[in-house]
Amino acid sequence: VQVVESGGGLAQPGGSLRLSCAASGFTFSSRTVSWYREAPGKERELVAAILGTGGSTNYGDSVKGRFTISRDNRKNVVYLEMNYLKPEDTAVYYCNVPRFGSWGPGTQITVSS
Repeated sequence: VQVVESGGGLAQPGGSLRLSCAASGFTFSSRTVSWYREAPGKERELVAAILGTGGSTNYGDSVKGRFTISRDNRKNVVYLEMNYLKPEDTAVYYCNVPRFGSWGPGTQITVSS
């Protein structure tokens, strides 16, 4: 099982970025995939998750209404659309497949003017 994040970078406050998580090695469409983030000096926290069956989603309180998680089961990719970014969104963002305990290497997001 492998997951690899991409799409990180620098954004200004109020800006947008889209992250991608490319997965392989398992039946993608049936598995929950999550995004977590870890800021310096803070614990890793759940950002968003999307179920495999049905595609239901849930979000951390700090990103509700600003971030959207989605998936393309044909491409084995999960996306995280991030809007209205704030400096406190600065962190390393990780993709996770809970069923297998698999984590990607992470991608850095920095929100700064």
